[in-house]
Amino acid sequence: MKLKALAFAFALAFVAASSRVMTVTNGTPDSTRHPYVGTVIQFIPGTDLASICSGSALSSTRFLTAAHCADPAAGVVFVSYKNAPATLADFTPGVFVPDPDWCIGCANGTQHFDTHDVAIVTLLAPAPIATGYAQLPAAGLVDRLAMKTSVDIVGYGVNGFIHIAPGKPEQVFLFTRYFAPSQLVQSNNLASDEFIKLTANPSQGTGGVCFGDSGGPDILSGTRTVLAVNSYVTNGNCAGVTYSQRVDLPDILAFINSI
Repeated sequence: MKLKALAFAFALAFVAASSRVMTVTNGTPDSTRHPYVGTVIQFIPGTDLASICSGSALSSTRFLTAAHCADPAAGVVFVSYKNAPATLADFTPGVFVPDPDWCIGCANGTQHFDTHDVAIVTLLAPAPIATGYAQLPAAGLVDRLAMKTSVDIVGYGVNGFIHIAPGKPEQVFLFTRYFAPSQLVQSNNLASDEFIKLTANPSQGTGGVCFGDSGGPDILSGTRTVLAVNSYVTNGNCAGVTYSQRVDLPDILAFINSI
């Protein structure tokens, strides 16, 4: 997601959203539930824009997010775990390392256009979390889970939409960590080989992901196990279903553990 950088660094308010990046809708403030979930920002050289995503700490120096969230050629990124709008002092710089097999737009169609959408930020200084970190899943865990398994989604960014004037709805973007319950959706197609599909239907009591939360974790409820990272939505109002890159695939785990 591209954001206008205001005069006070990291006091970000105006959103110029792309269709790629997401955050939690129909959720509640996360408070202290998931302190290892943070936000990652990269300023775009030569512009007044920044890219913002979410992610989760695997250790004091390793932060898991999505590959499409930043450009390793554009310089350092900044990570914060503050559960509310942050200031410069709340961020730790890091090096963004996407999966070398990440490819977007390699083929047509929802089930083909994105692949290996994971990245690790290596922090340049430790940012310890006293209560512990997110955990990686066992290989193939998702394939052993029943449909409608409860999943916790956590992230920063667009929390919903409001109509201020005639025209398109405006995004509500609070830069605060939000949590919402969701469920695995049956998916027996090519996408299920690499992505999990989550319901984002408020009428079913579930939340969803939307612009500002790509890279945020989809956590097996009752655990700290990250099943997947948020990758993409299929419509502009963040409703219906959302797709997340599976972390439990052997090649994805091998990449993460190599950093």
